[in-house]
Amino acid sequence: MASHNGLSSDQQANAEVILRAKQVTKSVAAPDEPGGRLTILQTASLDVAAGEAVALIGASGAGKSTLLALLAGLDVPTSGEITLAGFELSQLTEDERAAVRAGRVGFVFQSFQLIDGLTALENVALPLELHGVADARERARAALDEVGLSHRLRQFPKVLSGGEQQRVALARAFAGTPAILFADEPTGSLDTTTGERIIELMFALRDRHATTLVLVTHDPALAARCDKSYAISAGVLQPWQ
Repeated sequence: MASHNGLSSDQQANAEVILRAKQVTKSVAAPDEPGGRLTILQTASLDVAAGEAVALIGASGAGKSTLLALLAGLDVPTSGEITLAGFELSQLTEDERAAVRAGRVGFVFQSFQLIDGLTALENVALPLELHGVADARERARAALDEVGLSHRLRQFPKVLSGGEQQRVALARAFAGTPAILFADEPTGSLDTTTGERIIELMFALRDRHATTLVLVTHDPALAARCDKSYAISAGVLQPWQ
């Protein structure tokens, strides 16, 4: 499987591994379960090469979002190792993991995660400003222009359509020029036609910026566009055919 302008098999073989999970598990306390623990993820292993697009596909509740949060360092595994951009995440504190993400990692969520009281421009500029980027507003304008929203800079999220809100979210993610973008059901809140447009835009931005893409989806057509796909079922990860 390969996305448009994705990596060839030779390029994938020679590319640097930007993200690696090795025998990762995740369990949580659950008094009603045998042993008092509930296993959400079982011994997941994968490698993601720089510039690659990788899908995690599965039904709701299968463990996809849990794995994505672990891969991004938003949570820590019960056992196993996750290495992101050369850093072994379980050896780091929460603040140190946040420092690894800063300037390297972007996020796109199903629910957009925009701040209602900020304009589109302010939503995109805010993460850059928080990281001390001097030309944050200029970069935010350029990112919004790249997603076709230069005419909506001063609009608040409540007056934007769902597709426009997700385009703002994409602009916010790519404005920071991340090495890797994590997308959690990026079209889950959109109708089919709008969702398809957002996917086309996301892959176009991915190709233009040479960004690694790791996305969670339940859509086989979206997973098929990626260079590699993994299926998760009942917490078990395996290559998806």
